[in-house]
Amino acid sequence: MKSFQSLKAIFLVATVLFSPNFSATAAESAKPQANGKQLVYFGTYTGAKSKGIYVSRLDLGTGNLDAPELAAEIASPSFLAIHPNHRFLYAVNEVGNFAGKRSGAVTAFAINTASGKLTQLNQQPSGGDGPCHLDVDKTGKSVLAANYGGGSVEALPLLGDGRLGEPTAFIQHRGSSVNPQRQEGPHAHFITTDPANRFALTCDLGLDQVLVYRFDASKGTLIANDPPFASVKPGAGPRHLAFHPSSRFAYAINEIFCTVTAFSYDAPRGELKELQSISSLPAGEMVKPNYSTAEIEVHPSGKFLYGSNRGHDTIVVFAIEEKTGKLTLVQHESTQGKIPRGFGIDPTGKFLLAANQDSNTVAVFRIDPKSGRLQPTGQTLEVGAPVCVKFVALK
Repeated sequence: MKSFQSLKAIFLVATVLFSPNFSATAAESAKPQANGKQLVYFGTYTGAKSKGIYVSRLDLGTGNLDAPELAAEIASPSFLAIHPNHRFLYAVNEVGNFAGKRSGAVTAFAINTASGKLTQLNQQPSGGDGPCHLDVDKTGKSVLAANYGGGSVEALPLLGDGRLGEPTAFIQHRGSSVNPQRQEGPHAHFITTDPANRFALTCDLGLDQVLVYRFDASKGTLIANDPPFASVKPGAGPRHLAFHPSSRFAYAINEIFCTVTAFSYDAPRGELKELQSISSLPAGEMVKPNYSTAEIEVHPSGKFLYGSNRGHDTIVVFAIEEKTGKLTLVQHESTQGKIPRGFGIDPTGKFLLAANQDSNTVAVFRIDPKSGRLQPTGQTLEVGAPVCVKFVALK
């Protein structure tokens, strides 16, 4: 089995490297250097203190984060995704009306990796209102988008110059769950391809399901898998999902219940099976009306899992048991601000940057490589309504 997985990994790397959309030079420059610098892009909600996407520079040696600059002025680019060749950036525009229709948008940008500035290439409708997440598949041939308001997902092909083409797939979710205020209908909140790029998984908060689609990278198509989904506890509200580097496990963070569901993942079948459900809050802490979770990420080492608690305003840290994939609580660390909607871990695994939406700040934390614990560096950056954090190697 290990040999089979290794061959699959080699095949995937070869597929990416020889894709017409992939640049070997860009791939080399994208490798994180232990003491180099990374561009850091912040997706935001536009308003009094934000005009679009901002960029800063992170020193991987010291953890110093430069003052942010406006990289591109655009409406509510709440979530961002980086192309595998690090030449292009894609953003959802989390709005309810685009080009006179009830839809949000997806915008393509070219990245200047010397200055960090973004040049807009084009836009396409997201297929539903309130798009809140997107991802680029591992070959760099498609962007996948999730529409929270519309309760739908869409695939958009990528042209050789990074521009977005007309949709190749659109799926409207149907149904509801037990919470009449939050789950009266479908609310697609997240989408990504699995590590082998064979399946696309989407968390639907309104259905209490992680839906699985067979994904054809060459055609950009999405077809319901068998089994078509994995369920979480009724009312939990799955929001985002993160894969373990081994591809054996996946973790969904549940917005309404403030829990994390650990799954085993059968990569050949695209099947999730629940292993564990654990609170993202301290022991005995009840979920309050203003509490909810947001982002989830696995550390590059595969040893730790991180999740953000809004209202409680902390990052929860779990240790991941290597053989079983189960979680053990390590720490709750204050994000030094209010409503940590998103965060990002740099590619070397040294630093975590927490985006505090309501306090308009980004706080920098150092990660202990042995325990996974977070230690504030004391640096806090002013960014208007930050939502998402993404990294690109600086030339």
